[in-house]
Amino acid sequence: MDSPAAAFARAARRSRYPHLNEFAAMLSFELDEFQITACQSLEDGHGVLVCAPTGAGKTVVGEFAVHLALARGQGCAYTAPIKALSNQKYADLVRRHGSHNVGLLTGDNSINPHAPILVMTTEVLRNMLYVGSDTVDRLGFVVMDEVHYLADRFRGAVWEEVIIHLPEQVQLASLSATVSNAEEFGAWLHEVRGNTDVVVTEHRPVPLWQHMMLGNRLYDLLAEKGRKRLVNPELERASRQQAQRVGNWSPGRGGPRGRRGSWRPQRRTDVIEKLDRQGLLPAIYFIFSRVGCDAALEQCRASGVRLLDDLEREEVRRTAMRRTSELSEADLEVLGFWEWLDALEHGYAAHHAGMIPAFKETVEDLFVRGLCKVVFATETLALGINMPARSVVLERLVKFNGENHVRLTPGEYTQLTGRAGRRGIDIEGHAVTLWSPDISPAEVANLATTRTFPLKSSFKPSYNMAVNLVGQLGRAASKQLLERSFAQYQADRAAVGLATRREQAQQEARSKQAEVTCERGDVTEYADLRRQISDIERSSTKARNAARRDQVASSMKRLRRGDIIEIPSGKHRGVAVVLESHDQPAPHLTVLTGDRWSGRVEAASFHGQIEPIGRMKVNKSFNHRSAQARRDLGSNLTRLAQDLPRPARVRPPLVDHEALATLRTQLRAHPVHSCPDREQHVRDLEDARAAWRASDRLASKLDRRTASLGRTFDRICQLLTDLGYLADDDTMTEAGRLLSRLWSESDLLIAQCLRTGAWDELTAADLAAVVSATLYEPRSGDYFDTATVPVGSKRVRAALARLHSEWAMIEDLTSRIDAQPVRRPDPGFALAAYRWTSGDSLAVVLSNLARAGVETAPGDFVRWCRQVIDVLEQLARLDPGQAGAVPSTAARAVAAMRRGVLADPTRPPGTDIDLEVMDELDADEAELPDFMADDETGSGAPAS
Repeated sequence: MDSPAAAFARAARRSRYPHLNEFAAMLSFELDEFQITACQSLEDGHGVLVCAPTGAGKTVVGEFAVHLALARGQGCAYTAPIKALSNQKYADLVRRHGSHNVGLLTGDNSINPHAPILVMTTEVLRNMLYVGSDTVDRLGFVVMDEVHYLADRFRGAVWEEVIIHLPEQVQLASLSATVSNAEEFGAWLHEVRGNTDVVVTEHRPVPLWQHMMLGNRLYDLLAEKGRKRLVNPELERASRQQAQRVGNWSPGRGGPRGRRGSWRPQRRTDVIEKLDRQGLLPAIYFIFSRVGCDAALEQCRASGVRLLDDLEREEVRRTAMRRTSELSEADLEVLGFWEWLDALEHGYAAHHAGMIPAFKETVEDLFVRGLCKVVFATETLALGINMPARSVVLERLVKFNGENHVRLTPGEYTQLTGRAGRRGIDIEGHAVTLWSPDISPAEVANLATTRTFPLKSSFKPSYNMAVNLVGQLGRAASKQLLERSFAQYQADRAAVGLATRREQAQQEARSKQAEVTCERGDVTEYADLRRQISDIERSSTKARNAARRDQVASSMKRLRRGDIIEIPSGKHRGVAVVLESHDQPAPHLTVLTGDRWSGRVEAASFHGQIEPIGRMKVNKSFNHRSAQARRDLGSNLTRLAQDLPRPARVRPPLVDHEALATLRTQLRAHPVHSCPDREQHVRDLEDARAAWRASDRLASKLDRRTASLGRTFDRICQLLTDLGYLADDDTMTEAGRLLSRLWSESDLLIAQCLRTGAWDELTAADLAAVVSATLYEPRSGDYFDTATVPVGSKRVRAALARLHSEWAMIEDLTSRIDAQPVRRPDPGFALAAYRWTSGDSLAVVLSNLARAGVETAPGDFVRWCRQVIDVLEQLARLDPGQAGAVPSTAARAVAAMRRGVLADPTRPPGTDIDLEVMDELDADEAELPDFMADDETGSGAPAS
């Protein structure tokens, strides 16, 4: 029974917070203290930043903001970073508040757009702010779910733009994963938004137990010793013994299988059976490779071990058939539907970006309902989607980040294992790391106990942002607004430490300078003579190298298909036959070598003039992506090369000119030259100069920190003025208004193509193909040459050439003034976009890509097509007076692409996008940020 004081406090709270009291009465659970504190802040009229672990229930605070908005007759925007989260939250709020009160806006979808509660992606809200939408005027609250996304280097700037631009009267409820600098972030929010309370909790409602599986035993990772949590000594002993048995094992390429020693990774079926016996299913089994996930699924399916009973299997089949009913038999066949369904009926599934949305959403639905016991997932599942499990398994602690294989960070480990433990279902969650020779218990314990995850801004001005800001506020006011960003806030705080370090460096430099003395003469003068000699020798070498590069470039241009040459250095040295010669973006050759490798060879591999040593016939139909074609041509080359002469290597001598001889004479005559300690004197001088350089670097870094955003903005505005998007008086031109309506990483490039009429004569399929080149990012190492890779019609090839020309012009301008670069267009998806828009089936499109040497997973195909559709819908909303025939062509392309696996199941039948409403919106974002890319062994293009 409560004490009188506690009862009085509770009664006082009820009277002071009637809306919270009403909201709490609607819930089936008691609110935690941090949720109460955050909700009270909102009812008090403050903004709030809530930082809490995954599963702690921070979204309840966002739901209270929705409740408060409805109670007060205000609007509320509930924003999320990805469409899947927006769709999920829309369904949740409709169940609670009714479909008449809730709308959904995700760039390509508009449902009940005038509802008081609007669920939307953050990009959509940003664009509403820029175009002055009436919807913004009605807002009383904005919920920013997953606000820690502002650290994402591709899309994080959107969050800061929204926070800065929102009207003053809007209350902000920011929901974040636990970060170590929450107070810093909260202080910035307080500065730009007014009263903002910071609520932080590290308490997990469902405790998480950490384990390591070694052999067939599940060990606790940590052990209590007094108040400390140390690595379990029993586990450490077992790990050492196992490591000694394995001996000199080393990991195989691209996977954990060893090349030496006796260790083999545990079979996934054995791991799952162990978890099942201990009551630890359902489980999410993280494998950082799509290929690995699919292989694990096939292993479990082939094992015959079923995790579901007959009634559950029947429900699984009904659900899967219902959710894929819109797909044709041909599509289901190419997607491997029956194998996928068979695995589901066994209780297993995969979940990764290579799957089409209908398959992923089916898996999510079944898993939440307890009808899927094990999901093999890439890192993408750790983000946002509400799919908690009783346990989480980590097969490895290494993932591919799009460029390299790297170890997991503590933040990533926490994000992954945070899925374990379902609130209201499990009394505890379990994280299981599988032992291997390259994973020590101490390393896992360090990941599990580290709690330092700083939130760092990725904010930087873009071309679209610049024209929108200048158009609304003018250049001076826009620059001041940028100075209110979290990026500038962090830079200014860091500047204090930099200033201190600069002062210390200057003091050290002065001290070292005082030590530079020689009684015979001026050390600085003597050292300067030595430096002049070195500079002349260096410039002579540079001139020789420049002449060599010119020789290489000019001789490359003269080479023709079939010329046999010698590559003197580099990874592919030896004899080769020329397939193509290119001079853009830099001189290079496409060749086939004697060992049957085909690809790009840069000018750096040659030392001078390239002279053919022979010729051979290479048919125009030769496809260097065909292994058989490479073998045949390589055999002919090897046979011919046996009788061909090899070119002699000639290196020009170093020229010792007259000025150099004069300086050397002066050096020998200098009084310091005869000093026995001259080398020490020179070293002392170099130490002093190095100290001054370090001081200057810190000063420059300090200067960049305190004015970096402003300078970047000035350079962008200068470029926009040079290109005619801004007038000399810093107002937006007609071209600027066109650019202001384009929301893409390639916004400026697209605007240039529209202004020059480069896309006026394209068909719908042509336009889809060309637009894809402004978006597509190939997997690391992939290179697509439009001379050999099909891209569609002749019009597409010409438009791609024009696109590249516009990009080269922009690239030249940006490099001259050090402005923001524009990503280079890539034609690697053009054929797929062209054929799909032309009406080909999924099976035909994917097979055509495979024949062209471009392997594309169905999920990647859908994701890239959706991004193409996003930009096409932006083009369809443009004024024909600005964009000519392109808007109508783009609308036809969208209609042609929205079919089959790209049909939108959430759009009511027979309806189209509300163009009047969507005129306020942006094309939506990529599904996932860069830091969620898959392992290279199984991924398509890194997600952007």
